[in-house]
Amino acid sequence: MASVTVPAGANVVTTGSPYLAILRLALPTVLAMLTQSLVNKVDIFLFKMLPHPEGSNAQAAMFPSLVLIWMFGGSLSAISVGTQALAARRFAEGKHEDAGGVLVNSWLFALAAGTASTIVAYLSLPWVLRFLIDVPEVREAARGYLQWRLPGIASMVMTFSFKSFFDGLGKPYVHMVSSLAMNAVNIALCLLLIFGNWGFPQMGIAGAGLAGFAATWVGLFLMIAWSLRGRYRRQYHPFAVARLDRSTVAAILRLSIPSGVATIAVMTGFVLFSKVVSKLDGDVARAATGGSNEAVYSAATTVIVGLLILTFSACLAFGTSTATLVSQSLGEGDPEKAERFGWSSVRLGLALFGTIGFLEGVVFPREILSFLSSSPAVIEAGMIPLRMMGLCTPFVAVGMILTQALFGAGNTRYVMFVELVLHFTCLIPVAWLLGITFELGLVGVWSSAAIYMVLLTAAMAWKFARGDWKTIRI
Repeated sequence: MASVTVPAGANVVTTGSPYLAILRLALPTVLAMLTQSLVNKVDIFLFKMLPHPEGSNAQAAMFPSLVLIWMFGGSLSAISVGTQALAARRFAEGKHEDAGGVLVNSWLFALAAGTASTIVAYLSLPWVLRFLIDVPEVREAARGYLQWRLPGIASMVMTFSFKSFFDGLGKPYVHMVSSLAMNAVNIALCLLLIFGNWGFPQMGIAGAGLAGFAATWVGLFLMIAWSLRGRYRRQYHPFAVARLDRSTVAAILRLSIPSGVATIAVMTGFVLFSKVVSKLDGDVARAATGGSNEAVYSAATTVIVGLLILTFSACLAFGTSTATLVSQSLGEGDPEKAERFGWSSVRLGLALFGTIGFLEGVVFPREILSFLSSSPAVIEAGMIPLRMMGLCTPFVAVGMILTQALFGAGNTRYVMFVELVLHFTCLIPVAWLLGITFELGLVGVWSSAAIYMVLLTAAMAWKFARGDWKTIRI
């Protein structure tokens, strides 16, 4: 990439071509987030190698399990929104100690809240699984996975605090290195524990949960070690616990709570979405397959969601990079530059993810499904929904990029409102109506997701184009 000559005193992060600035931040972030999301995709692929139907049921258990992890931990991980926005703004204002104070207050809150959330998750797990999963074999598989995976909630939330701080400073490569190490640890432990290789116990899906738990803590320790390096320790004081301050925590939470509420809405929507799919397995799939205990629709949904998460992660990487640039530009007092970064990122996203969606949904859907599942029934069930989601990928990219841009500007309440409305008036009611009432099955359920994505993108594009976010002070 061509070098950029930066005027004395200029902010190197926001200087130069907006496309180059976005790519400088986005490419390490894409690699980091794709690598982190592969922690769970490796599980899906390895479950394919388990005996049938154990493998399909393990795949079916992954989607509701991951939704529950994100419901309990992801909502807290929304602290990254406030942490990144404030750290980026203070960095651009030249207030480095204040940026470090944001991190101190963020990770201390993340530790306390993550620990409390883990306890609540364990206490509520039996009831939640009984409500969520209709197939007993899938329910038991999810329980085995989550009993090991849930202790990783605190490390996940704290990692987001450190990630968002470094992202706000324009240094996404820190999380990239951590994510590469996490994935290496996860792959190694999965191979040892799922199948019982080299003398280790054969744990099946529970082994994947233990591997994921260990990987998240390894990633956190690496982020902590990086922040202890001399430059960051001297300039930002990231572990000065005495700097715990109510007003800083309050400022972080003011920006983060709407994002957390939006995350809860998203995860609740996905929980109920998963429930609708599980009902298809309970009410329809058994009769259609002559009494088979293979959860075809749930397994197909897990595979599709696994693929979508890879796309979402890459889109989110462009979005978080855009959030940093928008927030720093506003901190420099240049809202027009912030707007240019937003629309430039949208154009890059359309070009890149439009191509990916076409390949995924039109050119290679069967090959992709066959790679991740050995069940012919699961592959056939997933074909049309995967095609639909591939064609919706450009909408996903624009929606997520502009959502994060609004987060970077501090306009979090609007995003919360839109997510609440769309999940509970569109995604879930339409999924039930089309999938169950009109008996369109999995195609009907996933049609609701396509409608939701289009509406979300329209709402975010309208808000960003209005420009009233330019005057928000944080």
